[in-house]
Amino acid sequence: MTYEARAFWLRSPGVGEIRTTTFAGPGPDEVLVRTLFSGVSRGTETLVFRGGVPADQYAVMRAPFQEGDFPAPVKYGYLNVGLVERGPAELLGRTVFCLYPHQTSYVVPASAVTVVPDGVPPERAVLAGTVETAVNALWDAAPLIGDRITVVGAGMVGASVAALLARFPGVRLQLVDADLDRAGVASALGVEFASPAEAETERDLVVHASASSAGLQRSLELLRPEGTVVDLSWYGDRVVNLSLGGAFHSRRLSIRSSQVGTVSPARQSSRTYADRLALALDLLREPAFDALITGGSRFEELPDVLDRLAAGTLPALCHLVTYGKK
Repeated sequence: MTYEARAFWLRSPGVGEIRTTTFAGPGPDEVLVRTLFSGVSRGTETLVFRGGVPADQYAVMRAPFQEGDFPAPVKYGYLNVGLVERGPAELLGRTVFCLYPHQTSYVVPASAVTVVPDGVPPERAVLAGTVETAVNALWDAAPLIGDRITVVGAGMVGASVAALLARFPGVRLQLVDADLDRAGVASALGVEFASPAEAETERDLVVHASASSAGLQRSLELLRPEGTVVDLSWYGDRVVNLSLGGAFHSRRLSIRSSQVGTVSPARQSSRTYADRLALALDLLREPAFDALITGGSRFEELPDVLDRLAAGTLPALCHLVTYGKK
């Protein structure tokens, strides 16, 4: 049997469109999923939308079920929640998360979907891929009880990291952003907020997620001697300028990168990708994560929505895309 679906494609940098696609029905050990919601990961997807993936990162930046190649035409995305309509009995009728682009329905191996736990609304479950990034970052950062920690950048990733750190015993946590409107997100997460100028210094750890040179520079300035910045930002083709004179050497500061494409070395021997994603979904039982979903639209509106998100005229953390009825 052949199925028909509609999918969002980047036709050329800055120009999106909805295309009709056909695909074969599920075979053994495959599932047919009807999409309920998808999420636009604003930072990465707007960078892809404007054609900002560097040529030497084309292979690294491929999404698991991406079609086409960078810069375009390409079908890209990785925050998809849907309902299994055909497949193994244990998955039939279950709500699942999959690292699939924006498409109304699709077939993937059953091993590629993760069941959304009871108590996690499907709308919130679209955040699983971002919370997975935050989990990996904290495996890399290894915060300790009582640490003084700052998260610079209250976007989708930074806010997810802050939401998890808020659970750590004794941690003194600040969420920092140049956009003072993000104070509302911090309040919803139960986290202290500060502007870059007012941020506390002498921090043990700073997690940077603002995707800007200024944010990374300020992150270094907030550290105590021998402190560490863990950088989660993806800059694409943008040049990052840092001043590494002054206190950088005398205070023995460190910058480390963290990237979700591999399981943190701290957990590679004991955790799989599936384990990490299942943990992220379980953590999403916490209602505070709803503060990260700050806009919504219909699937058919995606070409205009991505254009506005990339231009900055439509502010959002995670933008929720709705597909038909549940």
